[in-house]
Amino acid sequence: MGDAAGEITSSPNVPDSNESFRTSRPDIVGPDVPDAPFPIKLSGPVQHGFGRGSKDLGCPTANLPDDSLPPMIDAGTGVYYGYAQVTPSEGTSSLSDQDVCVLPMVMSFGWNPFYNNKRKTAEIHIMHEFKTDFYGYDMKAIVLGYIRQELRYTSREALIEDIEFDKRVALKSMARPGYEKYMTDPFFTV
Repeated sequence: MGDAAGEITSSPNVPDSNESFRTSRPDIVGPDVPDAPFPIKLSGPVQHGFGRGSKDLGCPTANLPDDSLPPMIDAGTGVYYGYAQVTPSEGTSSLSDQDVCVLPMVMSFGWNPFYNNKRKTAEIHIMHEFKTDFYGYDMKAIVLGYIRQELRYTSREALIEDIEFDKRVALKSMARPGYEKYMTDPFFTV
């Protein structure tokens, strides 16, 4: 089932995506200010994932190492929103000033059942177009809210459609003062 770092290696039952769920989703989620268990702070070096985000789904992700995930264990699997920041080592950056700002993000935390993952992962999509990869750079994320449970999709198109909707929900949900203030949280290098 798991190890001391909180890695879980056996997939639970995940509900199937269905049309009624997909057509009845709210476009803003969460209260006007984050409430427990949020905010959840994560950090670690960006590591290579499965290579599916950009290539397969048109949604590049930055993956955190397993040892950075224990704070999420009690929150459960699903799709989350918040802010993230990539910080390069001093003197080694090929990133622009815009790339190292605190930026909105969505995160899939769980099994990614469409791909039958064998372990839980945290895959963060920072809503910004980076011109270069940033593997090995440090990333900090503050998770502020929950969008939805993870689902088992029967088509790639349905998954992509929900990912795009998740991004819109995240942006609208964070466009409230109780969430915007986290862009200047001392956790980030601002």
